[in-house]
Amino acid sequence: MDAREKTRIQQAFKEKIDYDELMNCTRCGFCLPTCPTYIETGRNEVHSPRGRIALMKGLVDGLIEPSEEVKQSIDMCLGCRACEPVCPSGVKFGRLLEQARDAIYQSHHRSLPEKIMKGIFFKNLFPYQNRMIGLTGLLGFYQRSGTQKLAQAIGIMKLFPESMQAMEKVLPQVPKMKEMKQRPRHIPPLTKERKQRVAFFSGCLMDTMFMHTNDATIQLLQYAGCEIVVPETQSCCGALHGHSGELDQAREMAKRNIAAFEDAAVDYIITNAGGCGAFLVEYDHLLKDDPEWNGRAQAFCAKIKDVTKILIELDFHKLPLRLENQIVTYQDSCHLRNGQKTFIEPRQLLEAIDGVTFIEMKDADRCCGSAGIYNIVQSEMSMQILDYKMEQATKTKATTIVTANPGCLLQMKLGIEREGLSENMEAVHIVDYLLAAYEQANFEEAATKVISSR
Repeated sequence: MDAREKTRIQQAFKEKIDYDELMNCTRCGFCLPTCPTYIETGRNEVHSPRGRIALMKGLVDGLIEPSEEVKQSIDMCLGCRACEPVCPSGVKFGRLLEQARDAIYQSHHRSLPEKIMKGIFFKNLFPYQNRMIGLTGLLGFYQRSGTQKLAQAIGIMKLFPESMQAMEKVLPQVPKMKEMKQRPRHIPPLTKERKQRVAFFSGCLMDTMFMHTNDATIQLLQYAGCEIVVPETQSCCGALHGHSGELDQAREMAKRNIAAFEDAAVDYIITNAGGCGAFLVEYDHLLKDDPEWNGRAQAFCAKIKDVTKILIELDFHKLPLRLENQIVTYQDSCHLRNGQKTFIEPRQLLEAIDGVTFIEMKDADRCCGSAGIYNIVQSEMSMQILDYKMEQATKTKATTIVTANPGCLLQMKLGIEREGLSENMEAVHIVDYLLAAYEQANFEEAATKVISSR
């Protein structure tokens, strides 16, 4: 970094960082055992929450200068927020991290690859669902046309890093473009009585690459007695932007989503992706300095609820649920647990399934290493964290790893592939798992009635 760049970053830290939040840190160290990067770097204080806060404060106070080492420390943070629930002072570290990245990335000289990636994906792809459908449609063509098998057979994928080779194998089968464009906007309940009227936040990746999981979510809500509306003008939640130092773009998407859901007249806004939900529920903080939008953001945030939470509230777990002879373990979505405080409900749902033995994984609440695009930009540390996670998952002897976030799902699929366990273990999103359990139990019940009537 040259002198001018250092000056810009220093000034940005003074303007963007919440100094009062920095001062809330008492350096007690309760956060240290919860931080994956602190543990995986051999307990290096620089890569701990209180170490990063000390760096932020030093930059604001002018006691240290911006450097590549400081940037590396901020970059290496997963943003999992595991430090927040254990902090006796209630430090909102996730917010400080976003502010620090905003200060750094809006002030430093960006490399050409970084400019291209953020320009293409963050500015011109994720905010526009039609473009997401188009790009995902190309991926679907690659999978269905035989091009994928050809690329694997002739060894093209060997030109890419090992983690990307494995990731290419575990990507879900993408629906056709026609299917992605035919999203229904109003879905009635499949019960005699309507229990709730809800809106569904369908997301960008979730409604393209993981569209079948979105469909499963809607079916579960129907079986639980919900009338569902899916606002057409909703957009990407902005989490990837916010976590990557693009807070201005994140604010624009927040405003678009608030406006999209305001006229829906619903009891709740339901999410099925932990990362999206945790970002949506903090739109009020994101827009705290905007008097026109802050009140509207607060009303929006009050309605956000994860699908597992509403299923428990509507007694879905008391319905017939069954799968045959499976051992299941659960990997927490960091943001669902630490951001939305939802971790008991997924376990209650899994434990309610007949024929399933639920085994708690050691450190299920520790990050799997996905963290948005972390497994791409910090691949080595991500794989190190994943190796530990797979070690714990394997010890449970589970046939299925269940999680509640698309990034976590792909990361666990990647771990299974890397460990050569694909024939003995699978990873699934919790709503897909619950729908399979509901359908099997009700198919068996219907079959029993038919036999009894003869």
